[in-house]
Amino acid sequence: MPEDEGAAVWEVWAVRVATANRPARDNYLHPGDRTGEEAIDFIVFVAACGEDVVVIDTGFSREAGERRGRFLQLSAADAVRVAGLDPATVRTVVLSHLHYDHAGNVEDFPDAQVVVQQAELEYAAGPAMRHHRLNHFFEADDVVTIIRRLYAGSVTVLDGDHDLLPGFELRLVAGHTRGSQVARIRTARGWIVLACDGAHYFDNICERNPFPALVDLEQVFDGYERIEALASSAAHIIPGHDPRLFELYGSVPNEAGQVVAALHTPPTDVTEGRS
Repeated sequence: MPEDEGAAVWEVWAVRVATANRPARDNYLHPGDRTGEEAIDFIVFVAACGEDVVVIDTGFSREAGERRGRFLQLSAADAVRVAGLDPATVRTVVLSHLHYDHAGNVEDFPDAQVVVQQAELEYAAGPAMRHHRLNHFFEADDVVTIIRRLYAGSVTVLDGDHDLLPGFELRLVAGHTRGSQVARIRTARGWIVLACDGAHYFDNICERNPFPALVDLEQVFDGYERIEALASSAAHIIPGHDPRLFELYGSVPNEAGQVVAALHTPPTDVTEGRS
C-alpha cells in the first residue's frame, strides 16, 4: 500500500497505440556500439480512481502518422476502451508536451479539460518554431487545436508544479521541450512516475544517455534526478516509449488482440530501471 494509507489510490494502464522500428543508434545521444534496430512504442496512458478518469497523452493523429510513415493502430478514445473504460467519462486530458506523437486526437475528448504547461504552449506557438529542426516534432494543427480550446475555455495552463487531483501530481521537468511535464501517481504499489518523454527508454535514464531530441541537456539530466526522487523506487519509473513495459507489467491482449499494461501492479522484474 502507498505510504498514505486510506488516501486516493489510482489504477494506471499503458496502451500501445502504435509501434515502429528505428536504428538503435538514433535513440541515444551517445550510441556507442549499439547496432541494429530498436522498437519505439507510442503509448496512451489511462488512469482511474473512483469516478475520475484521466488520459495522459493522446498519441498522434492518423493523418500525421501517414505523413510520417507511422501507422496508428488505436486512437486515444480506443485506448480508453481497451483499458475497460468509457471515453465519455474522461474529464481531464494531461499533455506531457505538444510533440505530434503526444498531442494528436485531443478532440476524441470534447468535454475534457486539457492540461498543459505555459512554457510548452509558449514554446510550441512561439518564435522557436521558425526553426525546422525544432518544429518538425510538432503538428501545427495539434497546436492550433489547443489554442482553439484555450479560447473556448477548455484548457488549463499551468505554471510549474501542480497537484491535479488527490494522489495525482504534475511536475515540470522540461529539457526534452521547454514545458515537458511528468505525472506522479499514487497506486497500490506506491508512487509511480509516468516519465513520458522525460525518459523515452529505461536505458536513457539508467545510463544517463538521453534520447537525442532535446532543447536543454542540463534540464534533461536534472529531470532524471527529479523523476528518480519522485518515484517510490527505480521500479516505479515508467518511460514513455519503451516496449519492455509490455513485457514487465502483466501485459495481456484483450479480445481484439490489443495489448495493455497494468502499471499499478508490480513488474515481473523489479531490477528493471535500476540505476
